[in-house]
Amino acid sequence: MTVIKEVSVEEGKTNNPQASDKENVKDEKAYLEETSKFIEQTSLDKMHEIAEAARLKKLMEPPKWVLPED
Repeated sequence: MTVIKEVSVEEGKTNNPQASDKENVKDEKAYLEETSKFIEQTSLDKMHEIAEAARLKKLMEPPKWVLPED
Protein backbone atom coordinates (compact mmCIF):
# COMPACT_ATOMS: atom_id res chain seq x y z
CA MET A 1 0.00 0.00 0.00
CA THR A 2 1.37 3.41 -0.99
CA VAL A 3 0.66 6.44 1.14
CA ILE A 4 0.77 9.80 -0.57
CA LYS A 5 1.21 12.81 1.65
CA GLU A 6 0.11 16.23 0.47
CA VAL A 7 2.78 18.88 0.85
CA SER A 8 1.79 22.49 1.09
CA VAL A 9 4.22 25.22 0.09
CA GLU A 10 3.44 28.79 1.03
CA GLU A 11 3.09 31.19 -1.86
CA GLY A 12 6.38 32.90 -2.61
CA LYS A 13 8.39 30.23 -0.79
CA THR A 14 10.88 27.93 -2.50
CA ASN A 15 10.71 24.21 -1.88
CA ASN A 16 14.43 23.76 -2.53
CA PRO A 17 16.60 23.64 0.62
CA GLN A 18 19.74 24.67 -1.25
CA ALA A 19 18.07 27.67 -2.86
CA SER A 20 16.75 28.95 0.45
CA ASP A 21 20.06 29.01 2.39
CA LYS A 22 20.35 32.80 2.03
CA GLU A 23 16.77 33.24 3.23
CA ASN A 24 17.44 31.00 6.22
CA VAL A 25 20.48 33.09 7.20
CA LYS A 26 18.41 36.29 6.89
CA ASP A 27 15.56 34.77 8.93
CA GLU A 28 17.99 33.57 11.58
CA LYS A 29 19.58 37.03 11.87
CA ALA A 30 16.15 38.64 12.23
CA TYR A 31 15.21 36.07 14.88
CA LEU A 32 18.43 36.71 16.82
CA GLU A 33 17.88 40.48 16.68
CA GLU A 34 14.29 40.11 17.89
CA THR A 35 15.37 37.76 20.68
CA SER A 36 18.17 40.06 21.82
CA LYS A 37 15.76 43.01 21.87
CA PHE A 38 13.26 41.01 23.97
CA ILE A 39 15.96 40.01 26.47
CA GLU A 40 17.24 43.58 26.80
CA GLN A 41 13.80 45.15 27.21
CA THR A 42 12.07 42.56 29.40
CA SER A 43 12.72 42.22 33.12
CA LEU A 44 13.50 38.82 34.57
CA ASP A 45 10.33 38.99 36.69
CA LYS A 46 8.24 39.55 33.54
CA MET A 47 9.96 36.57 31.85
CA HIS A 48 9.05 34.42 34.86
CA GLU A 49 5.41 35.57 34.59
CA ILE A 50 5.34 34.66 30.89
CA ALA A 51 6.88 31.25 31.58
CA GLU A 52 4.46 30.51 34.41
CA ALA A 53 1.46 31.47 32.26
CA ALA A 54 2.71 29.15 29.49
CA ARG A 55 3.28 26.33 31.99
CA LEU A 56 -0.24 26.67 33.44
CA LYS A 57 -1.76 26.77 29.95
CA LYS A 58 0.12 23.57 29.05
CA LEU A 59 -1.07 21.84 32.24
CA MET A 60 -4.70 22.65 31.42
CA GLU A 61 -4.55 21.13 27.93
CA PRO A 62 -5.89 17.60 27.52
CA PRO A 63 -3.24 14.93 26.93
CA LYS A 64 -2.17 14.39 23.34
CA TRP A 65 -1.92 10.80 22.20
CA VAL A 66 0.66 9.92 19.60
CA LEU A 67 0.02 6.54 18.03
CA PRO A 68 2.80 4.85 16.04
CA GLU A 69 2.14 4.17 12.39
CA ASP A 70 2.20 0.54 11.31
